[in-house]
Amino acid sequence: MIKVGIVGGTGYTGVELLRLLASHPQVEVTVITSRSEKGVRVDEMYPNLRGHYDTLAFSEPDAEVLAACDAVFFATPHGVAHALAGDLLARGTRVIDLSADFRIKDADVWAEWYGQPHGAPELLGEAVYGLPEVNRDAIHEARLIAVPGCYPTSVQLGLIPLLEAGLIETDNIIADCKSAVSGAGRGAKVGSLLCEAGESMKAYGASGHRHLPEITQGLDLAAGSTVGLTFVPHLTPMIRGIHSTLYPRLSGFSGTLEDLQALFEQRYADHPAVDVMPLGSHPETRSVRGTNLCRIALHRPGNGDTLVVLSVIDNLVKGASGQAIQNLNLMFGLDEMMGIGAPAMMP
Repeated sequence: MIKVGIVGGTGYTGVELLRLLASHPQVEVTVITSRSEKGVRVDEMYPNLRGHYDTLAFSEPDAEVLAACDAVFFATPHGVAHALAGDLLARGTRVIDLSADFRIKDADVWAEWYGQPHGAPELLGEAVYGLPEVNRDAIHEARLIAVPGCYPTSVQLGLIPLLEAGLIETDNIIADCKSAVSGAGRGAKVGSLLCEAGESMKAYGASGHRHLPEITQGLDLAAGSTVGLTFVPHLTPMIRGIHSTLYPRLSGFSGTLEDLQALFEQRYADHPAVDVMPLGSHPETRSVRGTNLCRIALHRPGNGDTLVVLSVIDNLVKGASGQAIQNLNLMFGLDEMMGIGAPAMMP
């Protein structure tokens, strides 16, 4: 059994890790930390986990205790993994970080967007960006994984095939994205209250969102050049899900929508976490609720130059904890969808 620890187990991504790992046949959660909930049993805080974690209790983070694990997940606010990751790696424990601490390769860019100096710039060169559909081989050998953000996952998966093939203009791609309220985290915030978020929808971060440099970093690599992206996120009154509507413009392409469909199907044929849906489809967020899937559909209005790519994920699974487990599976030579292959919850 692979013994894992979870640092920061009281937030939504932490409990989602616990939920998914409870049915993983090759993983045992041996340590879970929370300074504020030290001594509280996991199944007391999360009754949905009764019968799965009967003795596991929260403890304070301790590098020596965590180092006894084969791998440690960080489900923590940005900046926390900086302090512990290096120590754990030195002790031979692999690190899978769900925060943004190691996603952006330029420490100065990270500091600009996250409002604090980068605490472990010496590890940035080693960190592997954990998007399996791009970096599967590198993930196999990695010691440190930076799990992609939720918006970056849905946007990149919807655009990468087109950029790799050089079929779209790269100077002004539009990503119009909607996220569930759980993306704001479990902490009490006025904007996340039911009476504030319900029966309403709003854009935020329109002049600049911290996921933008992460997205463009990945798109630049796929394109082999600098990509111009207009990225506008929206808060939507639902619990789970992200819906990204992407508007790339075709360039020098004389084929049909069927040709583009074939391109996507071929690109993701060996990637079980991406479902390229039949032409004419409109994927719904509820069709991926609780799954580690990204469902993608293509449209070409009026047979014109603007392609519409629809990309949906569960922000807590493929956008966070499920993708983290997908990385764990790859790191330890398991089937990458082990423990995360359940179908969506309906209704």
